[in-house]
Amino acid sequence: VTEGVVAAFDLPPVDGLGSIGGFKLQIQDRANLGPQALQAAAFQMMAAANQDPRLFNVITTFRANVPQVFLDVDRDKAKAMQVPLSGIWETLGVYLGGLYVNDFNVFGRPFQVVAQADAPFRAKPTDVLNLKTRNLAGEMVPLGSVVTVRDTAGPTTVYHYNLYPSADLSGATAPGVSSGDAIRILEGLAARLLPPGMAIEWSELSLLEILAGRTGLLIFPLCVLMVFLVLAAQYESWTLPLAIILITPMSLLFAILAVWARGMDNNLFTQIGLVVLIGLACKNAVLIVEFARQLQAKGLTRFEAALEASRLRLRPILMTSFAFTLGVLPLMVAAGAGSELRRAIGTATFWGMLGVTLFGIFLTPVFYVVLRRMVGEKTRADNHSAAGQPLATGQQPA
Repeated sequence: VTEGVVAAFDLPPVDGLGSIGGFKLQIQDRANLGPQALQAAAFQMMAAANQDPRLFNVITTFRANVPQVFLDVDRDKAKAMQVPLSGIWETLGVYLGGLYVNDFNVFGRPFQVVAQADAPFRAKPTDVLNLKTRNLAGEMVPLGSVVTVRDTAGPTTVYHYNLYPSADLSGATAPGVSSGDAIRILEGLAARLLPPGMAIEWSELSLLEILAGRTGLLIFPLCVLMVFLVLAAQYESWTLPLAIILITPMSLLFAILAVWARGMDNNLFTQIGLVVLIGLACKNAVLIVEFARQLQAKGLTRFEAALEASRLRLRPILMTSFAFTLGVLPLMVAAGAGSELRRAIGTATFWGMLGVTLFGIFLTPVFYVVLRRMVGEKTRADNHSAAGQPLATGQQPA
């Protein structure tokens, strides 16, 4: 086909949330510059995006110069001949588009009755002039007496997005490039190429991704806060939960470094893995802190309690941690359909759990001793201050 364009697109990842996979945006004509200017801006954006190796198959379906047939109704003649405009529209609709009449059954099958002009009488645009409509006097008037036909060009469909005329631009990313990178690339191109009076708006899954990304920054602090409040209620203390929570940055750091080293992106499944790591990291730290607290209550110093708890709980920590890491290992090396999703969550959880296992055994006792010492000194100082007795030189709180 001359000047034909063929493009193949993936199905949307979530049915009902978009027509195609990849990204999609709308170029809006906010200054009413016209279809020609909108097409020029869309083509300029499309050409620049296709030159970027991180994007491919970027196209727009908007065309402002599509050949069309324009029917110009002479309203003065129609009024003089008592031809209502509604009659002209109905005649065109019936003869060209068809009109459903009823159904009938024959040979045990239902058939529809549709009134429409025969194909030879609607093959050319000028055939419209031979159609007839009835005026208010009941006379049949040929449309050629009130209608003229001329060739023109214009957009096939004028779309509006958020009340502005718009042209769609859709495409996909190269392997290893995230949809977030595509959003940043296209926003940079729009800021550089679009003329004044035009702007872009994201639609379908790209819009949902942007909206969800703004709330993603709140997820991790809220998860940490929730864990902290639960532990604070359990221990009836504000410092013991801190000794547990402080190990979570190490697990998140290991997970993020592993994702970056494998050339992966921070997608939804990676973020799910990071949220899971918060609970798993705290679980390991709880084993040490809880046991150290019980030993200190039996008379051991905070240093001895932390050291003994680390020694006694080493085997349970290693058993549970390695059981989990080996369990998610198949996800990290998955292959086949949908493997990129399994690799994302597997990489984050595997390396994050490995990091918290290696460093949590050593850092959690340190956090426990330091925080218990700070609270112990503060409590002892407050008690002596209330009693009017200063601490003796070199005296250490219990």
